Amino acid sequence: MSDDVNRPLRAARPRTSADYGWATSADGDRALGAIRRRAAATATGSRLRMHMLLPAPERRARAIAYGITGAAVVTAVALSFSDPGPTDPNPPGTPIGAPAANLGPRPQNLALVAYTDCSAALSGLRAQAAAHVNAYGLADTRSPFGVGTMTRSPAAATLDLNASGAAAAPAASTPEHSVTNVQEAGVDEPDLVKTDGNRIVSVSGGVLRVVDARTREATGTLDLSAYAGADGAQLMMSGNRVLVVLAESTTYYRGRSMPARIDAPYPTSQPGSSYLLVDIAGKPKIVSMLHPKGGYVDARLVGGTVRLVVQSAPRIAFPQPATSQSGERRVAQDRDAIKRAPLSAWLPSYDVTSGGVTTSHSVTCDHLSHPASYTGTSMLTVYSIDLAGDLNDVAPVSLAADGSTVYATASSLYVSSNASHRTQIHRFDISRPGRPTYLGSGAVPGGLLDAYSMSDYAGSLRVVTTKSAYRASSATSVFAMNADTLKITGHVDGLGRGEQVHAVRFLGPLAYVVTFKSVDPLYVIDLHDPTKPRAAGELKVTGYSDYLHPTSTGRLLGVGQDVKSGRVAGLQVSLFDVSDPSGPARIDNVVRPQTQGGSGVDPHAFLYWPKTGTAVVPIQSWNQGPQGTVLVLHVGTDNLRTIGTIRNPGSGDFAGNIERTFVVNGSIWTMSQTGLLVSDLTTLHRQAWVNFA
Repeated sequence: MSDDVNRPLRAARPRTSADYGWATSADGDRALGAIRRRAAATATGSRLRMHMLLPAPERRARAIAYGITGAAVVTAVALSFSDPGPTDPNPPGTPIGAPAANLGPRPQNLALVAYTDCSAALSGLRAQAAAHVNAYGLADTRSPFGVGTMTRSPAAATLDLNASGAAAAPAASTPEHSVTNVQEAGVDEPDLVKTDGNRIVSVSGGVLRVVDARTREATGTLDLSAYAGADGAQLMMSGNRVLVVLAESTTYYRGRSMPARIDAPYPTSQPGSSYLLVDIAGKPKIVSMLHPKGGYVDARLVGGTVRLVVQSAPRIAFPQPATSQSGERRVAQDRDAIKRAPLSAWLPSYDVTSGGVTTSHSVTCDHLSHPASYTGTSMLTVYSIDLAGDLNDVAPVSLAADGSTVYATASSLYVSSNASHRTQIHRFDISRPGRPTYLGSGAVPGGLLDAYSMSDYAGSLRVVTTKSAYRASSATSVFAMNADTLKITGHVDGLGRGEQVHAVRFLGPLAYVVTFKSVDPLYVIDLHDPTKPRAAGELKVTGYSDYLHPTSTGRLLGVGQDVKSGRVAGLQVSLFDVSDPSGPARIDNVVRPQTQGGSGVDPHAFLYWPKTGTAVVPIQSWNQGPQGTVLVLHVGTDNLRTIGTIRNPGSGDFAGNIERTFVVNGSIWTMSQTGLLVSDLTTLHRQAWVNFA
């Protein structure tokens, strides 16, 4: 074959400096040769099948571009890879084996993750789905108990201490302000409120509001109540653009209540979620809307690009079984329905509304991949949204997999499927704007607590899981995986036997894990050598922490519950000295009886302001005490001191509960559904009230 074919094969995915010779290596030659042979054997027939599966406008456009018979082999081969994006990392003339112009990770074996053509995709999905049918429809492989950074060098671990709750040093015209408390610095997460120091943009009660931070007055509102999911809306913001996440549901159905026909005239149980791109330069206005046919999982924002993760189920018309029908007969009928289902039943679809016009789209099979092991019962789709543009080109890529937890660094997006017995993890390259690249999958035993159970650091993905959660035989493990191959390199087992994990925090080469049953073991795990991780230290104290936050070098703040005689007695905030990994110690704690931080602590509701050592924790009361208030503490090097509490007007009912706290220009702002209260950061004296009524 000519180099016109070999070059796109070799350049189909970005390369790393450690792997840029892959295309000319023995492994590369074998993989490329296998793809070329399959392409040559099926080129003409596959090309025609793929062409006829495309929508009519795209079919005509492609026929004009290169003819239905012309360049069949090149087209069939090219469709077996994900689109490398607008910039070719190896432009014509680049010597094979030389460092690529735009380096990035690549899959270990291209032939294992990409379908050779649409026909192969359909046959593979049908076969996998048919193998996972039971008497109740498509089997849900997830447990009912599933809990649905910048890449740092070892020397940069301390950057995480101040970045989670505070903005970087502001420009001269930008007031000093905090940002959403996120897991990784530089990777933003959806939340109820965002600020750039000049404006506060919030969403509450189905209304988006823009407030001037200087005048403390509302400058614009946008009523979202007409949209499903507005009551639970969240925001992501970059410049004058805001993406509103309207996630009506994060679940989807895989049983047999689907209609008898896919084109039935009544709604199916397949959920949808909507995303509004809003311009806030003047009066807030909707620019465009994205509506994927699937459930919202999560999203991350890096450098002005949102990576939106959506999960969907195949739209297969299962027959309604007779009452007396045996389970075997039901399975046989469902498998027969799967064998008749078209590829469009699996391919994720979405609508885009812009300028009053709605257009329908579907992910094409050349942007569809699969892990080595998959079920064919669900699809993960990653949409990429440039907040400075519009939603007409969201560059989706899909993976035949489950997913419920999202974790990201500045260059990689991880999506995990969380079952109690096994967690599968999928990695995407997001180092460049535009369409991401699926890099591969791996798995670890046990289930995750949440996104904080994963951490990408110095070429290693670290994962904390628990086997047999909620059972007396449960045990927690910490795994180190090679981030490029997602293969386990080392692990520590047997932590917290018979206990549940309540909190995980990775800081540089160390991991801190809290388990609890009757006392709180705080484990320190040394991951300096990912091939030989070890338990370095352990501390047992009363109560437990639901959230861990670094405050200064060698200090860790724990927010959770005090426990007496086996029963939760109230809110507890603990200060731990972790400067010696082998001997962690609690050096101070604050307990508020008959109050709690809720069922677990939402990291977005927690604030730590490093400049003044101020920590803010939401609290609830079991009686007529400080209902819906926040506790404000001063965190010293060796002690905790209570400054006081803040209570928004209208507190005492649900609408008055303080949901978020942030700092702007020396003042502390607390947000509830009734409004924004502005208080002095030092004295907590009231300065202003912005009423949402």
